[in-house]
Amino acid sequence: MYQHCAEVIANDYISDQLPLPNYLALFIFHLRFCNMLTLHAALRSGLARRPAAGIAAVAVARTAALRSFASISNEKAGILNRPVSAKTAEPPSLSAMLRLQTGETFKATSFGAPITGTPMAGEIVFTTALVGYPESMTDPSYRGQILVFTQPLVGNYGVPAPTKDEFGLLKHFEADGIQVQGIIVNDYAAKYSHWNAIESLGQWCARYGVPALTGIDTRAVVTLLRERGSTLAEIRVGDEMVNAKQHPLQDPNSRNLVAEASTKTKRVYNQGGEVKIALVDCGAKQNIIRCLAKRGAEVVVVPWNHNLAQDPTKYDGIFLSNGPGNPEAAMQTARNLRAYMELPSAATTPIFGICMGSQLLGLAAGYPSYKLKYGNRGHNQPAVNLVTGKCVITSQNHGYALDDSVKVPGWMPFFRNANDGSNEGIRHISRPWSSVQFHPEAMGGPLDTDYLFEDFMLDVREFKSKKERAVHGVGSVAPALGKKEATAIGLRPST
Repeated sequence: MYQHCAEVIANDYISDQLPLPNYLALFIFHLRFCNMLTLHAALRSGLARRPAAGIAAVAVARTAALRSFASISNEKAGILNRPVSAKTAEPPSLSAMLRLQTGETFKATSFGAPITGTPMAGEIVFTTALVGYPESMTDPSYRGQILVFTQPLVGNYGVPAPTKDEFGLLKHFEADGIQVQGIIVNDYAAKYSHWNAIESLGQWCARYGVPALTGIDTRAVVTLLRERGSTLAEIRVGDEMVNAKQHPLQDPNSRNLVAEASTKTKRVYNQGGEVKIALVDCGAKQNIIRCLAKRGAEVVVVPWNHNLAQDPTKYDGIFLSNGPGNPEAAMQTARNLRAYMELPSAATTPIFGICMGSQLLGLAAGYPSYKLKYGNRGHNQPAVNLVTGKCVITSQNHGYALDDSVKVPGWMPFFRNANDGSNEGIRHISRPWSSVQFHPEAMGGPLDTDYLFEDFMLDVREFKSKKERAVHGVGSVAPALGKKEATAIGLRPST
């Protein structure tokens, strides 16, 4: 394949079908990702057909090759003897240890921040995602947790630059910094390869003071967590810390992690959008805001404890974001939401929640929550739509769920996990209020349920239209069953 690509690039240039700037760009791309020698050989093969152009192309190839080899010769060996860029030093490789609260210990090698003082502790969880470690590690829902990757090789495509989109949101991360307490991988790839990578995973962890361990049998760790359930753990780096006295571990879920992850001040994205949505920030992922903004919404991000009932007619829709920890630690959000939902003006205002937002909507409605044995985290979780019967593959990251065995008047389960049978969302039978436990925005992961954003925005636009007509004396915004809501429960839509 490499030889074929090289011949196409070289022959197009030599036959005057490819301008020199385009040739250089393609050559650099090929040199970065493929095999420089095959391109060089292909250029030489075209000398007979166009000698002058061929000689120039070969000269460019040789110059680039010399620079490439010079760069490689200036690199030094990093973790696992893979070459690392000499411009930014890879963090030191130190002896390390992972200790579980249940007593198991795992020897390891560190490739992240060389922490000092006290060990880094947190709830240890695992994800089955094959890709997307920059997105996972910056997901605020992982706050307070040590993340184990079941994918054996991690770090092979490096870490991209913190570039932003037209809304001022990060393109490749879910928050401004790393959110996890630490990471555990089986094999760390210090030598990364990707067109938009600017540093290695180890360098990125070191910049944010996050410890990272490699050389651990992650299969054994995950087996323990699946069999015994979620537990606490700590990361120790350096001989002195590894051999230091052990201390009791503090459970991060005893803190209000939602308050820690939430914005402290109001922020606005896509100002002037056609509809105005209040996003209650419980630890919102950047891509959730993007999914609303790119569909035409002005997104007003408010703190987790914002009192929506103070100005109930200000927004065309309410969105409850994802977030970390125990939902019952953020009961203030649930109480505020319940007070808002009891207002007559809120009866037709669309409300939608994701992940923590689903749990808080459930608490406000009257459902209890409980802690799952080991949580659902990954990009391959099947969920069944209880309205349509369709099964979708979803991206998930949660350790708690709603107990929908409790019957709450006016509400019904929306989705159910096909693996463990846990609740994956709820909906009101007559009002435009619903939620899902998974992530339809999925960055990374499948986009099977991306349509839920479209459904929510459709409800929001319909509500705003009715509200504006009522202001002008036409129609009403009284509660009514729309076509989608009525179909869901087998009734005829209101007219």
